[in-house]
Amino acid sequence: MRQILEMFGAAGSYGFGGTFLIGFIIAFLRQKKELEAAQIKGEYLLTMLFESIGWAILLIIVMLRTPEYLMSTKDQRLLQQVVLAVGAGIYEEFVFRVILITGFAYVLGLVLKWGDIGRNIGSVFLAAVLFSAFHFAGPYGEDPSGYLFFIRIIAGVFLGAIYVFRGFGIAAYTHTIYDLYVLVKFTTSD
Repeated sequence: MRQILEMFGAAGSYGFGGTFLIGFIIAFLRQKKELEAAQIKGEYLLTMLFESIGWAILLIIVMLRTPEYLMSTKDQRLLQQVVLAVGAGIYEEFVFRVILITGFAYVLGLVLKWGDIGRNIGSVFLAAVLFSAFHFAGPYGEDPSGYLFFIRIIAGVFLGAIYVFRGFGIAAYTHTIYDLYVLVKFTTSD
C-alpha cells in the first residue's frame, strides 16, 4: 500500500497511517448508530477467533492444493514477517474487502442495477482480481506469473466470500492466521 501511496506523493508511514485513519473514520461514521447500540462481549470475540481458525484451516487446505505459496519468507527476519502477516490480515482485508467490495457493490447496483446476489458475486470477483494484481505491483512485487495471479484470485474470492457472509473481523482473522501459518511453514522448513 505504501508503494501505491508514494505514486500519489504520500510517502512513508504518515501517508499509510493517514489513509488507514481516514478509512477508519469514514467506516466509523457510517456505522456510528449501530456501534452505540452494540455491546462488545468477550465470548463473541473468542468465538470469532475459533471460527477464523477454522476458516484459516480451510484456506490452508485449499491453498495446499497448489504447489506455490503466496509469500516467501526464508531470507527475511521473523519479527518483520509476523508484523507483515498481521498487517496484511488487517490492512488488505480493510482495503480489498471492506472498501472495494462495498464500493464495487454500490457501483454495480447503481450503474448496472444488479440485485444483491449479482452485486456480491461481481464485487467479490473484481476485488479478488485487484487483490491478486496488487501482489505484483511496485518494486517489491513479485515477477508477473499467470499461475500465481490465478491462485491469488482464488484466495481473494475465498476471503471475499467470508467477508460477505461473516464480516470484516472473521475475514481479517482468517487472513492473518493463514499468513502466520505460511510464515511458520517457510521459516521452519529446510
